[in-house]
Amino acid sequence: MNLPTPGLNRVPSREEAEAAVDLLRRYTDATGATALGYPDMASIYPAEFEVDSTYKSSLPDLQNGPASLIRGANEPIQHVGISNFRLPISFHTRGGGDLTLETAVTGTVSLGADKKGINMSRIMRSFYRHSEKTFSFEVMEAALDDYKTDLESFDARIEMRFSFPVRLDSLRSGLSGYQYYDIALELIESQGQRRKILHLDYVYSSTCPCSLELSEHARRERGQLATPHSQRSVARISVEVVGEACLWFEDLIDLCRAAVPTETQVMVKREDEQAFAELNAANPIFVEDAARLFCARLQAEPRVGDFRVAASHQESLHSHDAISVLTSGPTFETASIDPRFFATLIHAG
Repeated sequence: MNLPTPGLNRVPSREEAEAAVDLLRRYTDATGATALGYPDMASIYPAEFEVDSTYKSSLPDLQNGPASLIRGANEPIQHVGISNFRLPISFHTRGGGDLTLETAVTGTVSLGADKKGINMSRIMRSFYRHSEKTFSFEVMEAALDDYKTDLESFDARIEMRFSFPVRLDSLRSGLSGYQYYDIALELIESQGQRRKILHLDYVYSSTCPCSLELSEHARRERGQLATPHSQRSVARISVEVVGEACLWFEDLIDLCRAAVPTETQVMVKREDEQAFAELNAANPIFVEDAARLFCARLQAEPRVGDFRVAASHQESLHSHDAISVLTSGPTFETASIDPRFFATLIHAG
């Protein structure tokens, strides 16, 4: 089988050749290899071997190699780092307690055109230095400062994703259970400016106003039993946090619930199910309505700057979904939408 190998016949520059020879020389100096060939290799893991500073300094570090080792275009990279690095993190709650939650971290920095790469383990080490603290945007800023300094980068970004539990009362039965909210904190530094972003996925039921009217028409005009269609729906609320006052996770959840009160339920008995049917009938909603209702609440919140509302009503009538996106301010404006963006607005249950 023939495999295409781009650049196989390219003649290396003098700088590239000297860098390669230097790497081989450092390898032979460290291993004792001679011009006659490699030494015999040990096949048993040396558990007793200890690394000293001299040995560490002899280890090759291609990621921090010269610009001559860059493959492809010698251009800056806006984001390079790690994704889905997991560790337990403590978060403050509005009620004064702390919760330790499994958290997925994404950390990236910008990379200059003349730099080969970054040492990605430094991002993880930066987080572990702060992981014992109760996290807030201020602690995130300290972690971001650390790895910006370690990696000598200008721009950087941290994102932390977790599932946040809140005890939710049933509508009429007096029961309660835990509702889990997908939340992400994002700290962005670009061109010397820092922005704090909070993302929340809010899951609710949407009853189609048109279907509700048509069902009532069939009952009234023909005595025909009919039911309006409703479906599980998801709104991803993304807000820029501004000002000195804290915008608690619970505050944003309450804001969503005030805008669209038909949040899905946790504990349900018959009286709760009947109440939920009545609540949906009192709040029929198109996907356009949802975006504007969330928008009105966000506009009235002084701790919120720019924002985006992305809603998806996962239709029970159609085999496709109804979607809407509403943005305010330049932070979330974009001419292009990720082709898989709306596919992520799914609540798996």
